[in-house]
Amino acid sequence: MKTKCPVCKKESVWEGNSFRPFCSERCKLIDLGAWASEEYKIDGRLEDELDKILSEPEKEKDHD
Repeated sequence: MKTKCPVCKKESVWEGNSFRPFCSERCKLIDLGAWASEEYKIDGRLEDELDKILSEPEKEKDHD
């Protein structure tokens, strides 16, 4: 099976490729550098909402 490298878009073989999904160590390191320099970011809104929920005081429940 062949796939396109997410960095250089070159086709590479999936089986036996220790750098997959990248075509080479170079592309793997380029991607790692992009994460390290914060070129890629994961949306943190869900995490912010969860923090808000967890920091709210627990509401008292009515016991009937």
